[in-house]
Amino acid sequence: MSRFRAVVASAVLASSVAVTLTGCGSTEPTDAVGSTERPPAGKVSAGHSSGGPATGGGEAGTSPAAGKLAADPGIRYTAIAVPELEGLVCDEGDGGFHYGSDLDMSVTGDDGLKEIEGDSQDIAGEVSCFGSPRNVLRKGTMSASAPMFTARTHLYENVPDPTAALNRIFDASVDLATGYGRNFTGKPRTVTSSTLVVKCRQNVTDTFPMTTCFWANYGAAGVVDFFPADSEYIPVESAVPWTRAFVAGALRK
Repeated sequence: MSRFRAVVASAVLASSVAVTLTGCGSTEPTDAVGSTERPPAGKVSAGHSSGGPATGGGEAGTSPAAGKLAADPGIRYTAIAVPELEGLVCDEGDGGFHYGSDLDMSVTGDDGLKEIEGDSQDIAGEVSCFGSPRNVLRKGTMSASAPMFTARTHLYENVPDPTAALNRIFDASVDLATGYGRNFTGKPRTVTSSTLVVKCRQNVTDTFPMTTCFWANYGAAGVVDFFPADSEYIPVESAVPWTRAFVAGALRK
């Protein structure tokens, strides 16, 4: 059975209406990241011109050269919640869609970080968010409904250096995924704000253009895997604010 047939077997079959996100990127990888993004506050609107959440509140994002993480505020997290993101419907799990053959992106390379006691990673560590209309992936005569993104999150007692930890997790996770057949394209892009470090890279998974963003702060790290819209990459400049919005809504103190 092919990978995509395995996907269809586990996914909810959908109609031939594909999701449309305003300002979707081209089918070529995009490395540019704007320096004026702001992490959303509260619920997030999907009506942003770049296809990401509407801006407003919080601190301005910065380019890799200018970004600086603030000192550790001492905040740690006890739970991962299903966030409320305006324009999306989110729930625990993979949303009934997964690639199989170990192609689903995971968080690895975090062996030096101690997870919090009682952390229920298997319950709320994976969250999927769908847009409306639902995203539909097609391969030949088959089609399957897919989330806008699936996120996986780990909570830790302490992440002394989020940037260094993120780089280790990114390198190990990308290396593992490459071994299973993900083809990463272009250069990774890092965007740092005072509260979060995000590192994204585009890739092709089972012929589908994916945008994958890893993130870390002083108490958690995770990955947000964005499925294509209309067979196009989600631009990194859209994926970064969506990643920030997810983190802001999912982490519970």
